[in-house]
Amino acid sequence: MNGIRGASTRALNGLATAALALAGAALVGMALVQFWQVFARYVLNASPGWTEPVALLMMGFAVMLGAAVAVRRETHFAFQSFRDAAPAPIQLALKTVARLIAAAAGVGLMVLGGSLMIDDWAVTMAGAPLPSGLKFASLTVGGALILLFALERLAFGDFDAGEEH
Repeated sequence: MNGIRGASTRALNGLATAALALAGAALVGMALVQFWQVFARYVLNASPGWTEPVALLMMGFAVMLGAAVAVRRETHFAFQSFRDAAPAPIQLALKTVARLIAAAAGVGLMVLGGSLMIDDWAVTMAGAPLPSGLKFASLTVGGALILLFALERLAFGDFDAGEEH
């Protein structure tokens, strides 16, 4: 089992690193798009219509990819003070419940986001020549990663997600 754990941990370390890098790139891209929008509006007096929807797409990916990495590192929203004050057997039960809740949230985001993405794909996004379904792609991808990382935590428990095992 240790071989499978080590291999999956290494693979998911790479996936989490890639997700965090993409989230950072999305934030930088969003800032650049917003800069262009302000420059075009106030200097060129020609406000581009595509900047707002593209910035929102990038923000969605930054948030969802960052949230997925937070689930893997277990730095997401939780009542850690309450958990840490509990006796050891209760701590394990509370960690398990938190991981199950994260997995369920991941399933919901992935399935419902995917459904919305597919349903809205044929419609053109207002302001940008892109499929409107892209608005929900971040929910689908982020939900899948949240589910994957929560399942990893359920299967392998506590480990240092930043180190290779």
